[in-house]
Amino acid sequence: MPQIEETYDLVVVGAGHAGCEAALAAARMGLETIIFTVSMDSVAMMPCNPNVGGSSKGHLVREIDALGGEMGKNIDKTYIQSKMLNESKGPAVHSLRAQADKAEYSRAMRMTLQSTEHLTLRQAEVTQILAEGKRVIGVKTYSGGSYYAKAVILCTGVYLKARCIFGEVSYPTGPNGLQAANHLTDSLVELGIPVRRFKTGTPARIDKRSIDFSKMEEQKGDEHIVPFSFTNTEEDIKREQVSCWLTYTNEHTHAVIRDNIHRSPLFSGAIEGTGPRYCPSIEDKVMKFPDKDRHQVFIEPEGEYTNEMYVGGMSSSLPEDIQYAMYRSVPGLEHAKIVRTAYAIEYDCIDATQLKPSLEFKEFSGLFAGGQFNGSSGYEEAAAQGFMAGVNAARKIQGKAPVILDRSQAYIGVLIDDLVTKETAEPYRMMTSRAEYRLLLRQDNADLRLTDIGYEIGLIDEERYRKFNEKRDAIQKELHRLETTVVGANKTIQAFLEKAGSTPLKTALTLADLIRRPELNYEKIAEIDSERRPLTPEVVEQININLKYEGYIKRQMQQVEHFKKLEKRKIPESIDYDVIDNLRIEARQKLKAIRPASVGQASRISGVSPADISVLLIYLGK
Repeated sequence: MPQIEETYDLVVVGAGHAGCEAALAAARMGLETIIFTVSMDSVAMMPCNPNVGGSSKGHLVREIDALGGEMGKNIDKTYIQSKMLNESKGPAVHSLRAQADKAEYSRAMRMTLQSTEHLTLRQAEVTQILAEGKRVIGVKTYSGGSYYAKAVILCTGVYLKARCIFGEVSYPTGPNGLQAANHLTDSLVELGIPVRRFKTGTPARIDKRSIDFSKMEEQKGDEHIVPFSFTNTEEDIKREQVSCWLTYTNEHTHAVIRDNIHRSPLFSGAIEGTGPRYCPSIEDKVMKFPDKDRHQVFIEPEGEYTNEMYVGGMSSSLPEDIQYAMYRSVPGLEHAKIVRTAYAIEYDCIDATQLKPSLEFKEFSGLFAGGQFNGSSGYEEAAAQGFMAGVNAARKIQGKAPVILDRSQAYIGVLIDDLVTKETAEPYRMMTSRAEYRLLLRQDNADLRLTDIGYEIGLIDEERYRKFNEKRDAIQKELHRLETTVVGANKTIQAFLEKAGSTPLKTALTLADLIRRPELNYEKIAEIDSERRPLTPEVVEQININLKYEGYIKRQMQQVEHFKKLEKRKIPESIDYDVIDNLRIEARQKLKAIRPASVGQASRISGVSPADISVLLIYLGK
């Protein structure tokens, strides 16, 4: 029986957040790309929380956008509430988060894929990786079709041999009852690619009509909307927002969980996979933090055209009857009706230390990977990896060097470096504390850090790049003007300072010096600055941050200079660690296993000491 045979430049397996970014990046770079999904309903699906962004994750989304990716644009189209988190703290940890209309988010992304030139979206299950020796040449589907390509990107999410579990119930399915991908793992193992088992979970969805919101605290969106995409302004996307609600668990909730913990598959041993430490189930929280008498519960709408409400903070794999008792113990949920039962999901994934920093497998030319398949968790982490895998697969096909973002350039750089360098025993989640240079890697300056790179890659068009350069020039010119404009201790200035609660001048100062004062900023000195011209809020924000945090920023830039020296010291791929005298056995084993690309990367490997790095530097110096 004849079988389909088609040829493309690139194949992407999986159309979740990683796969969508990978396929769009490659297609927009001019490569004929086909992306496979087990179901059209799973394209950019949000099977867990209904939001994009959040602490550190918002940084990732803005970086994806600055480079030319799609996630920021898509959430700007489909959000129903927007908030800037951590505004009471410094700008390094400000993080944008938006509630999404889940159905609209998926629909809009699917339409974007289907409208993009050079891109084919195909519903089919990929069951086999085709390879000639150590070179990947395509994939085969369940129906027997062969799709040949110069590179393949695996973005399988949580679908590989997926199993959903709650209580004593276990069934082989992907998230939201969608079909699992049950065959591809066998092909990977046959190629010699080791896999492991991770798990994640999700809470129940509750019928809105059964909730008593009078017992909860209303959580409204921000009055001032900050877009995720640098291509949008507040006026472009402003809309009437939908509220979320806050309530809390209590001792009754915790007693229900403790009394039935033996029925939880997490504690009975029915679940094999390792779950995310930083996104625990409610039973995990209750058992591990017995001193806490309550936990926050956020009731969040899944969209505008559904009554389903997401119970944030109460993911669980307890049996259905216990779920009812547990949820109904929470104020406002006493009469809750469950629409979708909470569950845990297990799936196959890899240890990402098998990958190069470009996200290409070390052992297989042309095979790349991104997203939860790499052992991460979260939509944003997946999208960031997918984007970089798509870019680097395309550049490999084009005969160009890969784009590697380092830890001083982007949260994306921190994310990928951690995954490919450090052995992660659980699903990896991005956090601001993982970024050493987080004052430099703010969400507000992602475009200033990365848009040049996006333009060089070919994913930022000329018009956008022109506007970006105008913004950058405006910041630099205004900072120069403020640093060179001097004001004296005259009556007008002294009266202004007294009114503002600021110390009077004893000698002349620049306008920049005044802005550096804690009680003043660029906007407040307007009445004594007659030469200023109108500037956008984004430019003003950069001026305030650059001047107020100048000392800290300079200190971090000095740290980056030291970091860069080690990053620039490349390690030849052909290096033989066995011939390097005085390397400790553990360091030798770790260096041989991970094969770092630079001395900097080697220094971050667990088990490689500063003394080992000194030995390595001496050897390389010879």
